[in-house]
Amino acid sequence: MPPTTGWLLAIAAVVIDGGPVAEDTGKGEGELAEPMAAALGRYERHLSAERNLSDHTVRAYLGDLTQLGVHLARLGHADFGDAGLRDLRSWLANQTSRGQQRSTLQRRVTAVRVFYAWLAATGRIESDPASTLRSPKGARRLPGTADAPTVARLVGSPAESATEVTPVVLRDVAMLETLYATGIRVSELCGLDVDELDRARGAVRVLGKGNKERVVPLGRPAASALDAWLAVRGELAGPSARGAMFVGERGGRIDPRVVRRIVHRAARAAGGPDLAPHGLRHAMATHLLEGGADLRVVQEVLGHSSLATTQLYTHVTQDRLRTAFQQAHPRA
Repeated sequence: MPPTTGWLLAIAAVVIDGGPVAEDTGKGEGELAEPMAAALGRYERHLSAERNLSDHTVRAYLGDLTQLGVHLARLGHADFGDAGLRDLRSWLANQTSRGQQRSTLQRRVTAVRVFYAWLAATGRIESDPASTLRSPKGARRLPGTADAPTVARLVGSPAESATEVTPVVLRDVAMLETLYATGIRVSELCGLDVDELDRARGAVRVLGKGNKERVVPLGRPAASALDAWLAVRGELAGPSARGAMFVGERGGRIDPRVVRRIVHRAARAAGGPDLAPHGLRHAMATHLLEGGADLRVVQEVLGHSSLATTQLYTHVTQDRLRTAFQQAHPRA
């Protein structure tokens, strides 16, 4: 057995989409067949080594494909290549009946189509049954955001509500200012190192999805907040922090869950909508566009590989323009 397939076999014994799966006993129904586990082991190496995807993305892909493998095994198939389009549609119908959201189904169908395309391209299957598999169209939702005065109250709330200025307070303000100034993802914020701050250029170097590096400018408030935090960082940072820009109260690199709690708490204190770190990313992009920034510039700052993803923010600004028009124009 290839060394990477053991944990893949074990996945078949965990809860899948809210439904328990029989433990892996070697021949039991619902078991992930060995040829499938071996294929996923090779695919894992392809995603990590050749496509250079993040560990999180690789886990998500393999989790979706493992669920498909379990479903196919229940249908009596021993390998992914044994399945046809009807089997894949059966799996999709099963996911739908379990109440999966459209966005989840879209992601899983994409994972399956990319996987089968790889199987066909590497000669592991003769034809690709997933090439015509269609996912349900998802509702296009506008991202939640907040206006500039609300965000200003949000980023300053840790200092406003504190009885004294401590290293934790300075850290929280610096994180909130950085999230809003740069629009970086929470994972990118937690991954920042001190030496990635370029004070001379007023920018930070960010390692984004797919290990793609980009340089994002900082505003003066964010740069000042970072300087104030870094002056006292040593009071919190322990040996395990190494070069981490932001550290937790235990001294190590800060955890994304801690950042989310801080943002939610600050949003409540600001009296606006409840925002997550991604909400500050949305706010930053929206405010840039409202201020006249070019869509391509916003795409580069956010690190979107496709302009279509960035174009979602134009709907936010158009919605605000429409509201203002209806409220102000005498013949609206």
